Amino acid sequence: MADQKATNVHWHEGDITRAHRAKLLGHKGATLWFTGLSGSGKSTVAVELEGTLQEMGALSYRLDGDNVRMGINKNLGFSAEDRTENIRRIGEVAKLFVDSGVIALSSFISPYRADRDQVRALHDAAGMEFIEIFVDCSLEAAESRDPKGLYKKARAGEIKNFTGIDDPYEAPREPEIHLHTDQQSLEDEVNAILDVLRERGIIGE
Repeated sequence: MADQKATNVHWHEGDITRAHRAKLLGHKGATLWFTGLSGSGKSTVAVELEGTLQEMGALSYRLDGDNVRMGINKNLGFSAEDRTENIRRIGEVAKLFVDSGVIALSSFISPYRADRDQVRALHDAAGMEFIEIFVDCSLEAAESRDPKGLYKKARAGEIKNFTGIDDPYEAPREPEIHLHTDQQSLEDEVNAILDVLRERGIIGE
């Protein structure tokens, strides 16, 4: 976890609480953390889920790995250290969304278990819902999809530190939701997530 460099700073509580915002929106905020190999289907599931939640009247927002790296994390690469900082920053951003009452759909390869555990701990400490979703897919299936042509470049040595090729992926040990995108339909995947959101009281029936 990053050290606090700024001194003489103090958290300023407002009058509007998380409970107030949940009442206004009609649902609770939560972070849904999609993790898996490139090409496993993280963004595909998140996009479909966002649309379904919108139709249900639930406010969500996608935090996508590539999108974030074009803005707040544009100064980070793909070394182990930069990956850790990438996930730390987005964990803090997701926490702000949850505090505002929004369901944050965070789609990041996030290959290192320790980094994901830090984001979970951050949410736990604030009493916020954190749901880890393992978007499981065999390397062979992910590579056969290769929607961005990244595996081909990694195999050719044009991309370094590529997860699954020359960088490791540490699968979740006990994710709240375990999807198998090379075996399930997109509809079944979304329904599995909605079931957990209902069970946890994040959205209504």
